[in-house]
Amino acid sequence: MEESMLVPPWLESLLSMEFFSVCRTHSAATRSECNMFCLDCAGPAFCYYCRSARHKGHQVIQIRRSSYHDVVRVAEIQKVLDISGVQTYVINSARVLFLNERPQPRTGKGVVHSCELCGRSLLDPFRFCSLGCKLAGIKRNGDACFVLESKVDEMERRGEGISDSRDEEELREGIQQDIYPSTPPPPIHRRRKGIPHRAPFTS
Repeated sequence: MEESMLVPPWLESLLSMEFFSVCRTHSAATRSECNMFCLDCAGPAFCYYCRSARHKGHQVIQIRRSSYHDVVRVAEIQKVLDISGVQTYVINSARVLFLNERPQPRTGKGVVHSCELCGRSLLDPFRFCSLGCKLAGIKRNGDACFVLESKVDEMERRGEGISDSRDEEELREGIQQDIYPSTPPPPIHRRRKGIPHRAPFTS
């Protein structure tokens, strides 16, 4: 399958983009950092106020920072990309993944899982540490995919059932509402016993 069928056209722009510069138009505003990316325009990064003015109705994702590296929330990116095979992390109570590989010292002994491209140690048995490494893996081997439709079509050709992509994540993390019910069970009212009476004495 051609690479263009495996990778959406806006992805390379996203991965090469520089985020968190100050917006020239709204530099005096409080939320003026350019941490937004439009999937429809695939143009430069923009701020919160530019989104309202120029990208209303477009598909927009927000980029965040973790230890000076760009991340995106899984809840946002999995709607537009097949992120299978990419290691995810929980940061500030949100599950995220990294856009690009991060420099790492030489992998030490005892590492069980590592990225196929850059060799970075991973927490779980994933193939890649970031979207950038998965993209490089697709270009090298062509045995992975970013486009959601192709995954669905492949499963339909095989005659397999299509399950929700959240199933595995929910199994690993546990569904909060199942562990802690949102509504407490109704209190059990026990009937209070009456005042005890002794049996009358018989002569």
